[in-house]
Amino acid sequence: MTDKRATLHSLVNANAQQAAVAVHNVVRNFGRFAALRGVSAEFAPGKLYVLLGENGAGKSTLLRVIAGLLAPTRGTVEVLGSANIRSVAHRFGYMGHAPLLYDELSALENLEYFAALYGIEDRERCRQAIRTVGLDPSLERRVGQYSQGMRQRISLARAIVHGPELLFLDEPFSNVDLRSARQMTELLARMRDAGTTIFVVTHQAALMEPVADECLVLDAGRLIAREQGIPARLLTPYPAAEREEMEAPR
Repeated sequence: MTDKRATLHSLVNANAQQAAVAVHNVVRNFGRFAALRGVSAEFAPGKLYVLLGENGAGKSTLLRVIAGLLAPTRGTVEVLGSANIRSVAHRFGYMGHAPLLYDELSALENLEYFAALYGIEDRERCRQAIRTVGLDPSLERRVGQYSQGMRQRISLARAIVHGPELLFLDEPFSNVDLRSARQMTELLARMRDAGTTIFVVTHQAALMEPVADECLVLDAGRLIAREQGIPARLLTPYPAAEREEMEAPR
């Protein structure tokens, strides 16, 4: 009986430590150009990972491969314990460069549409997602009339309305003012603390520095560094006024 209990305990511990995402020797080519060159890594659940690197380093390509939007040319990807990424894709949230919103609809109408794709018909849940990103769900103006920063925030609401276990964000702070960006990072930290595994591609590492668990640095399609948090040498300097605002008491 003792041996059986020990075996069961070992199995439970192994399952608890199962990687949320595992990529093994992933290569992704676009014609003759290699965007990813043999990337291998495992990612624990409930962590916030930040992908850093210069333009063309492979950050967005790696994010899209993990999310199942691009197939690797070679190598394997397992997400939430499955090599069949489409079978678990309903458990993801994805926010890319395009906001994927319907301009002729209001924010609430957009979220109701996307929530319905996940079988969610709770209008209050959609309203709450809009409030969560710092906007007013009663605003009836069409999304096409929103500022670029507001569209980014509604795009984030779209990505989280169904409560994803995995969240992929590609440059989520583009055209977002500093105060709103900081609110977004605080939201991501709360989601991470609630168990969501989050991947963020950004050129604004300083915004993520207070909340990042790990950063990954890519260069020319290769994973060249992986570190706890975001080291000071990788932080892009901000103008003095913006740095003051970022460091102001919350």
